[in-house]
Amino acid sequence: MSDNKRSRRGGQGYYIALILCAAAIGITGYVYYRNVNHTETVSLEETVGEVPALIGETEDVPVIATQPSPKTTTPAATESTTAPTEKKPMKTMSPVSGDSIFGYSMEALSYNQTTRDWRVHNGVDLAAEAGAEVKAAANGEVATVYEDDAMGTTVVIRHADGYTTKYASLAENLTVKPGDTVTMGQVIGYASDSAIVESTLGSHVHFGVTCNDVPVDPAEFLALGS
Repeated sequence: MSDNKRSRRGGQGYYIALILCAAAIGITGYVYYRNVNHTETVSLEETVGEVPALIGETEDVPVIATQPSPKTTTPAATESTTAPTEKKPMKTMSPVSGDSIFGYSMEALSYNQTTRDWRVHNGVDLAAEAGAEVKAAANGEVATVYEDDAMGTTVVIRHADGYTTKYASLAENLTVKPGDTVTMGQVIGYASDSAIVESTLGSHVHFGVTCNDVPVDPAEFLALGS
């Protein structure tokens, strides 16, 4: 009788232990499942929480304009409304009022009665009584004054545009010196017969012109002022 009771109690204990093991297994599985589910939920929440940050960073990027920026252009230089100053022609005049008694001839030889030979003539000889006033043919500056063995007392005046004028066969009593500024019509000396190679012409003025050191027909120079 007692053996049967022990047997029944032993069987009950076995079932109770089995139930407890099953319950323990169930509880363990439930806890494990809950932990895993909680971990995934947290990870998902963290991941979802990062999305606004990325969106915010994207919104901070400046938007690229769809229309090209207008090009800035430098305004064109304003044209000067002032008309260019027209260069005035040089004013000129003959150094004396007498006529030409021996002309300019640089392209053909001319016969010189004093030297009795044929030679070029780089100026014009203008008739003038001894002591007649000789005047500057244009505004300028006296470049040099000297005594020439062949042409006598000589004055050279430098003008604008590369022109120079030479006055020879003058008397010694000049009224200018090198460096003087002269104006057209100013007296620079007096006519005489000091040009030895032109002595047969008597008292006169030898008038020569150069432009950039090249001989020029005095008639062309005098025409500048006409």
